[in-house]
Amino acid sequence: MKRDIYKNLLNWKSAAVRKPLVLNGARQVGKTYILKDFGNREYESVIYLNFEEDPELAQFFSRSLKPASILENLSLYLKQTIKPQATLIIFDEIQECSEALNSLKYFNEQANEMHIIAAGSLLGIKLAHDKGFPVGQVDFLDLYPLTFFEFLDAVDEIELRKYLERIKALDPIAEPIHQKLIDYLKLYMFIGGMPEAVQNYLSKRDLLGIRKIHQAILRAYLLDFAKHAPAQQVMKITEIWDSIPYQLAKENKKFIFSAISGSARAHSYETAIQWLVDAGLIYKVYNSRVPKIPLSGYCDKKAFKVFLLDVGLLGAMNRMEPDVIVSENKLFTEYKGAFTENLAVQELMPQFEELYYWSSSGIAEVDFILQHEGNILPLEVKAWISKRKKSLLVYEEKYHPPVLLRSSLMNLKHDGAVYNYPLYLLGMLSNFSY
Repeated sequence: MKRDIYKNLLNWKSAAVRKPLVLNGARQVGKTYILKDFGNREYESVIYLNFEEDPELAQFFSRSLKPASILENLSLYLKQTIKPQATLIIFDEIQECSEALNSLKYFNEQANEMHIIAAGSLLGIKLAHDKGFPVGQVDFLDLYPLTFFEFLDAVDEIELRKYLERIKALDPIAEPIHQKLIDYLKLYMFIGGMPEAVQNYLSKRDLLGIRKIHQAILRAYLLDFAKHAPAQQVMKITEIWDSIPYQLAKENKKFIFSAISGSARAHSYETAIQWLVDAGLIYKVYNSRVPKIPLSGYCDKKAFKVFLLDVGLLGAMNRMEPDVIVSENKLFTEYKGAFTENLAVQELMPQFEELYYWSSSGIAEVDFILQHEGNILPLEVKAWISKRKKSLLVYEEKYHPPVLLRSSLMNLKHDGAVYNYPLYLLGMLSNFSY
């Protein structure tokens, strides 16, 4: 399955200055597949080491972290020749072996000619708590669920994607193409971007079967909580996870701890929430009190919204049935527009990495404010074809941004200071000039 991150991997391989690469991402977003595919296509050979499946591999890193010694022992153990530049070495589930993670420093310093990529489903948690991690000695990439544009590639609409990528002006898209894209967007919002779900659709076109895959992934995440989270945090992590559908069903989607239980308090759940963030399973969108650069310097850490990593999984948690795809607008308007907002977060995260929203004392709230090329851009995401822009106008009067952005099912449109982008173009919002 084609993934956009492939070109980043090629850039890493050909870089004049190259460090060992760390690929981070949640479980089942396709890390192992893309790395093996990349290795098989671009190298003479691939050495694949999975520290979870083969715990004995840790022995090769326990006595010495010298690359020469590690490589010699691995070559003997695997009965494979390891060639500089020509062999890709993959350390998978590397969070299970701290010594292997720390060895990346020495590979960078002493054996930089070796091409090494480390990956792990819960690597973000390990990196957040491992004091010995070789900071500055590795490069990083993040892999997310498939975006809508990657989904278009998967369903063999490559030319349609290329057409969208060529758009520079706000001229309306031909209506038949606009409607076709909305139909694909509905399908994507049900299936989501988890590779196994997308692959099932491509091979079987079985939407009920896709829901079973979603439920299996959700069960696997629950097992991860029990297996990998600190024992004293497992119950709290599970409670937070289970509360997400309710949190997003509220008109004001700000995360409320009392919604978990009447006695829940922020200080006792902060560690549990951060565990889910580090695992790549949820995204936090903070409230920014003042839209100034850097947004991170003006955010309120106590006020935030929580979204799921994948809109298809959110639909599964809410028992959303396949008939929403044939309904004209049910998928976008039901559940108080939460599916639409989660879609936006899923499309924006790979572009902006950190997301924020803005509110003004109950008067107005802008769904997202984005830091882009020295500007702060306000973005309202609307379910269906809503033309409401009250919050944007309040924001404009207060801060005078260069443009106001709105995304809905409306076609491309320039309405005064408001630039309207269809929801299916959210994935290339950072490509436009403002």
